[in-house]
Amino acid sequence: MEIRRVGSQNSTEGPAEWFTGNVRIDPLFEASEPARVRGASVTFEPGARTAWHTHPLGQTLIVTSGLGWAQREGGPIEEIRPGDVVWFAPNEKHWHGATPNSAMTHIAIQEALNGKVVDWMEHVSDEQYRRTAGA
Repeated sequence: MEIRRVGSQNSTEGPAEWFTGNVRIDPLFEASEPARVRGASVTFEPGARTAWHTHPLGQTLIVTSGLGWAQREGGPIEEIRPGDVVWFAPNEKHWHGATPNSAMTHIAIQEALNGKVVDWMEHVSDEQYRRTAGA
């Protein structure tokens, strides 16, 4: 058994290569081999969001606070709220983040395939974000 005490892992800023706006990543767990699951709590300030990306084995988001948006390529924007659980299938191109006026926090859970959990792509532009939001 292993217990990771709250506050024992450092928060990091979401890198500008992967995120737009202010994002904080708080690692929660990373299972040892042969397990491959990893999880983090991610907080997006209003207007902050991920770049487009995929996960080789999919991703689960559990919204814990605030109001956010998620979108898969070719699909409509979906509003996500506390208690919502979002599943992105393996290699499904998508983005997620806060709405323009509300912060949002979710727990992100994904598995590593050959050590890799994500493939980052282009940023969601301000124009795409506004258009996607119906603004």
